[in-house]
Amino acid sequence: MPEFLLQRRRPLLVAAVALVLILFAGRFVLGAGTTTPAAPLPPPPAESTGATGLPSGRVVVDVVGAVRQPGLYRLEQGSRIADAVARAGGATAKAELALVNLAAPLADGTQIVVPARPPVGAAATATAPGAPAGPVHLNSATLEQLDALPGVGPVTAQKILDYRQQHGAFSSVDELDAIPGIGPKRLDQLRDLVAP
Repeated sequence: MPEFLLQRRRPLLVAAVALVLILFAGRFVLGAGTTTPAAPLPPPPAESTGATGLPSGRVVVDVVGAVRQPGLYRLEQGSRIADAVARAGGATAKAELALVNLAAPLADGTQIVVPARPPVGAAATATAPGAPAGPVHLNSATLEQLDALPGVGPVTAQKILDYRQQHGAFSSVDELDAIPGIGPKRLDQLRDLVAP
């Protein structure tokens, strides 16, 4: 190729090479040539929920009986029966709080019954000495109340309290069958004396 043609095309070649370099550098700097997709944004933080669909750390209880405002109440997990009674407006003057374990922890879905004292002129029920006057509520009973049940004793009463602490509220009397020391025969004896 003649020398003068090379000299005329040299500026064009330099300009073409410079243009290619500029385009390549521009794509590199701007990231247009990258194949790695951008990381997705994390989802907005949501309030965690437990197995019940409720926000974790909360329980719902039904407070009934001798309280000023019976109803459903949401309380922090770790609250006690005393907290639920207070949320229900407190006990009425007729309440028999000695029959309620106010220190017991709340379990989700529990019904808390605050019994009323019987009228002054009411006849005493014919029960054996030391036997409970009414059904013992498994979800709020004290060790002494469970111990007073026929054939239970302090060891089995403690097992019932331990079971309630580990598994939550009793939903039926039949769950007593899971307690060591309470078989089908003992369960039949207790069926009319206890309630969930």
